[in-house]
Amino acid sequence: MPIMNTKEQYGVITIALHWIMAILIIGLLILGLYMVSLPISFEKLKLYGWHKEYGFLVLFLVIIRLGWRLINITPQLSLPILEKIAARSVHWAFYIFMFAMPLTGWLITSYAGLPASFFGLFVLPNLVSPNDELRVLCEEIHKWLGYALIATIILHTCAALKHHFINKDDILKRML
Repeated sequence: MPIMNTKEQYGVITIALHWIMAILIIGLLILGLYMVSLPISFEKLKLYGWHKEYGFLVLFLVIIRLGWRLINITPQLSLPILEKIAARSVHWAFYIFMFAMPLTGWLITSYAGLPASFFGLFVLPNLVSPNDELRVLCEEIHKWLGYALIATIILHTCAALKHHFINKDDILKRML
């Protein structure tokens, strides 16, 4: 398998970034839904810390992923024009979510006046001054972005499975 993408297939780095980020993002969504339901406790605070640290990891990886996408070609899609537009739109929506979710999370932390550590290696600066009203607004935006991301993941997964089981084409196989 090539390192770089070709006109026919994705390269190993693109595939690795796709699956690593998919696992991280799905894990963060599950963790986020779980931790907000918990009462205030040491466990909840620990889970919030992990959620923030892995959220920052997603932000750093999406910067790498976008850079990698910009220096690589994208394999051709042999699809009807509307499906091609839908596929490209969903992929760009994922990039928006992959930036917006960590950034709104970082804003929540900043507006709360809390430090944000990256796995204990360093502390990220607060982006803004503490503000409880804006923190609540960012929490609401973060929550609804999460729901929209879940819907987009479901749509993306259903489309991939449709191509594999109904169309019997190689769309899914190119990313495995």
